[in-house]
Amino acid sequence: MAVRLRLKRLGRKHRPFFRICAMDARRQRDGKVIEELGFYDPMVPDADARAILKGERIKYWLGVGAQPTPKVGVLIKKYGAEGTHLEQQKAALERLRVTRPTAPPPMPLPLRKPAARSAGQPATEQPADEGMTGQSSAEAPLAESAAAEGQE
Repeated sequence: MAVRLRLKRLGRKHRPFFRICAMDARRQRDGKVIEELGFYDPMVPDADARAILKGERIKYWLGVGAQPTPKVGVLIKKYGAEGTHLEQQKAALERLRVTRPTAPPPMPLPLRKPAARSAGQPATEQPADEGMTGQSSAEAPLAESAAAEGQE
């Protein structure tokens, strides 16, 4: 079986994202992989922060005869175990970590406080039977008198 180190496309339309994978050369581009070795996001503004690779695993696959595609070969040369841009990559990732906004913690819901009562005003209470009839205490005598007139 011929193993290739190549890009597997993920993401959505107009927003590509790639995983760097060890795959059988006869498999489809987005088919089953043997092992995932990193990722490449071409939409990241800082070019040195676009690729994150597992250097030791790539070194293993190259040691057993896997062939990288041209694009993956460039990424390995720059960001692999002995890459030429590793210091720039660390600096770029640190810049991203600092500048990337984090989600603020969720705001707690405000607690409802009872209305403040002054010392001179008595507390008004609702009658207990209001909840049962749906009428206020002022309407109750009127309803009783209307019911009495309807009977006569």
